[in-house]
Amino acid sequence: MPTTLRLTRSGPSDVVARVTLARPEAHNAFDASVIAELAGAFAALAREDATTLRAVVLAGDGPSFCAGADIAWMRAAMQLDVEGNEQDAMAMADMFEIIDTCPVPVIARVHGAALGGGMGLCAVADLVIAESGAKFGFTETRLGILPAVIAPFVIAKIGESHARALFPGGRRFDALRAQRIGLVHEVVEGDEALDAAVDTAIADILASGPTAARAAKAIVREVRGLGHGSSKWHTARVIARQRTSPEAQEGFGAFTEKRRPAWDASSDDR
Repeated sequence: MPTTLRLTRSGPSDVVARVTLARPEAHNAFDASVIAELAGAFAALAREDATTLRAVVLAGDGPSFCAGADIAWMRAAMQLDVEGNEQDAMAMADMFEIIDTCPVPVIARVHGAALGGGMGLCAVADLVIAESGAKFGFTETRLGILPAVIAPFVIAKIGESHARALFPGGRRFDALRAQRIGLVHEVVEGDEALDAAVDTAIADILASGPTAARAAKAIVREVRGLGHGSSKWHTARVIARQRTSPEAQEGFGAFTEKRRPAWDASSDDR
């Protein structure tokens, strides 16, 4: 059983998974155990089908979302040779990639500190909702290192210009700046509002077709780097398959009949 994570299920038929970092005394900082357990948890979630798992919430216990790397773990890494450090770094890079490629929409619930590797978690989440007092920062350079393994994911999220401005200096910044650069999508006041915003985001996903929501997430990644001609043909094939699916037939039927589709268990008509 995980010792650094708490895994719970909620929602109708338990279709929402909640992955909570559970090292509050260490501000949920990364060490080898956290990295391995996060990778294992998301790899397992990725294997569930669209009807049994429809959303994942990533959160942290205690005063912080994730304050970067554990100091004791980093101190031990300093004693490793280059090859040992490469293996350590690759384990972390693999973890971020597993979360990034998880087929299920991932919502990050961010409060307190999101520093260093915590910024990487924000970058690989699909929707990031932050409490207004949250603090962010690529603080690695203040320790004489750099935001390396998170860089591919962060740059894809905020762009090269913001990365070049923020990576070298390591300055911390607030949730509003994080929102302006595209790392955070919604900023709210207080923990109650944070939970309410997360619940609203979950409700939005559950109102969408289970396979459609996953396909909509996937298409962003699939067209990345494709030329115009390739992306045109790929997107045409994707929408053709989805339009002819039973899910799409149910969705259009529900719309014309002014009822909720079978997958939407909400109490209000949409």
